[in-house]
Amino acid sequence: MGAAIVSHISGTTKILGIIGSPVSHSLSPAMHNAALEAMGLDYIYIPLPVDIKDLATAVSGLKAISAIKGFNLTIPHKQEVIPFLDQISDTARSVGAVNTVKRVGEEWVGTNTDIAGFLAPLIELDRDWQKTPALVLGSGGAARAVIAGCLQLGCPVVHVVGRDPKKMKKFHGQMATQLQNYALRVHTWHSLDNLLEVAGLVVNATPIGMGSDPHTPINEAQIQILPQNSIVYDLIYTPAPTKLLKLATARGLMSIDGLEMLLHQGAIALEFWIGRPAPIEIMQQALLAKLAESKE
Repeated sequence: MGAAIVSHISGTTKILGIIGSPVSHSLSPAMHNAALEAMGLDYIYIPLPVDIKDLATAVSGLKAISAIKGFNLTIPHKQEVIPFLDQISDTARSVGAVNTVKRVGEEWVGTNTDIAGFLAPLIELDRDWQKTPALVLGSGGAARAVIAGCLQLGCPVVHVVGRDPKKMKKFHGQMATQLQNYALRVHTWHSLDNLLEVAGLVVNATPIGMGSDPHTPINEAQIQILPQNSIVYDLIYTPAPTKLLKLATARGLMSIDGLEMLLHQGAIALEFWIGRPAPIEIMQQALLAKLAESKE
């Protein structure tokens, strides 16, 4: 824990945080600390790097620290954390992924704010979602929230692409059972080009292209396959824009970056923890300032 963070912690300070591996890239601390300060609360939000093998120990240990009132989860913990929680919401259960946990008495209660966060920039668009097939790249915790969001929008079919056939078969069985919706189709990566031809919404829910990774899940030639009215949505927010979104913009397609989802899911999470509406404009300003700082 850095000296700057320690200097803000007193004996009465309540603690929130984000568990991930890696987690150093996360903009959540900047966003949440700006909001907590604006709300006049004696809280601090900190990064909590935890390897997957240590997750059970970490969740149990955090419960013993009464000052810790809740935490977010990012890659690779959104599914794996569930067995270590005391309760999860119906929303989290429906997708099999938790990204937000709060202390309720002596229990950890998990929910999923990713679905609403993902949907926030889409529901504002003038789009006939019932005529918009969706294509989701990846099958992790974030992808599960995206699938649920696409079904809520009314997309007639949601195609999901992954690299491991055995994993994708298992994934399909789990999601079909949990969501009770059979508009879901699961494919291996070999089917990607054919699916791109009809995709009205493409969502990258993989870590490909994150940080200094120079790759993109869809290359320039594949971007050309997409219909002209397609939307490309990358859940990654650093770098901004990602290579994928640069390619989409160059093609003239509508693009949405992960900052929108990060902002809105964070505001919902903060209200879940604190019980008060979050100052979303302040959170957005903090995110933009942090991104600008990282580019200097």
